[in-house]
Amino acid sequence: MKYFVLVCDGMADRPVKELGNRTPMEAAVKPMMDTLAAKSLCGTVSNVPEGMVPESDTANLAILSYDPKVYSKGRSPLEAMSMGLSMQPDETAYRCNIVTLSDEGDYDEKIMIDHSADEITTPEADELVKALEAALGNELRHFYTGVSYRHCLLWKGGSDTYNFMRPHDILGKCIKSYLPSGEDGKPFYDLMRASYDVLKDHPVNVARRNAGKRPANSAWLWSPGKKPALPSFSDKWGLRGAVISAVDLIKGIGICAGMTSIDVEGATGNVHTNYRGKADAAIEAFKDGYDFVFVHVEGPDECGHRAEIENKVLSIEKIDSIILKSVYDYLAGSGEDFKIYVLPDHPTPIELRTHSMEPVPFFLYESAKPKRGVTPFTEATAESTKLYYPDGSQLLSQIIEKASV
Repeated sequence: MKYFVLVCDGMADRPVKELGNRTPMEAAVKPMMDTLAAKSLCGTVSNVPEGMVPESDTANLAILSYDPKVYSKGRSPLEAMSMGLSMQPDETAYRCNIVTLSDEGDYDEKIMIDHSADEITTPEADELVKALEAALGNELRHFYTGVSYRHCLLWKGGSDTYNFMRPHDILGKCIKSYLPSGEDGKPFYDLMRASYDVLKDHPVNVARRNAGKRPANSAWLWSPGKKPALPSFSDKWGLRGAVISAVDLIKGIGICAGMTSIDVEGATGNVHTNYRGKADAAIEAFKDGYDFVFVHVEGPDECGHRAEIENKVLSIEKIDSIILKSVYDYLAGSGEDFKIYVLPDHPTPIELRTHSMEPVPFFLYESAKPKRGVTPFTEATAESTKLYYPDGSQLLSQIIEKASV
């Protein structure tokens, strides 16, 4: 038995006026999802426990059967592990976005324009992160380059409990009320404010402004955590697993679970990612003897954050026509039974430009046991089945036929 899990990050949405009050899932032309969902177990699932923040670390831990209430330690340590950083017990990892703040006024009065600085390229970001390290790094704290706008700060003795604001939750808002505050927040505030002076006139940002792009003019810290530890996925399920993603967070979950993280050249984490490369990597993983392949595609989520309606629809269509169809065609011709599990991790509604807590639609296709499902595959049709799993971390146990170890 082979298992293919396809996570379309942030795909679920709410009706959008510009789409004729349809959701992007309803507007997208996605014949593969619709065809498989018609023969699948369909319903909705909550991957984020009540009371927890609907972030991708929490949701994807649940999809991979790790209860977020037990194992969620913040996304930053998972990203640090993916980046090959060896965290010490006294170190705290922080996600360090490089963001675009408005130019006018004092630092506290600036507006959060873009949490991704126009999805800055990694080579550009690397120069900026190195500038932060040269100016603000010391014997206790160090900055490390990740992918695009997503980077890491390791800080010896840093608090892992401070409650930071997530930058993608305050787009278009003045940052004053959301900056770190009080005695506990002062070290973080001072660092973020100092980062603006380091970055605002950096040659990379001068060039970006001249090219009509948004500057990455400030660091923004959030999601602290200590070194994570997850039970082995192989020991838990008796399967050899691989993870394919452009995002350090998802790679880190896989690495911490003892799975193989497979890199794909040109995988960007946005609508322009290398869909074909991800499909080919998944197929090669199955050919190489992996039983369980987990592919995560960030594009719909980024489009939701950026309120890019047409691109969100486009990303769903490319996931369907390139990734899902290619992997299905390979598995269907392999001569082996297989299951395909497709879902978003959480919604990223365009109207909110951030994550929300609604249950997400899913379908589970079994090659040996076709079922009567729903079509097309949308939020509404999945909900209409009345099949609902309140705890996403339990759903994989309904899917995997555990092999003997």
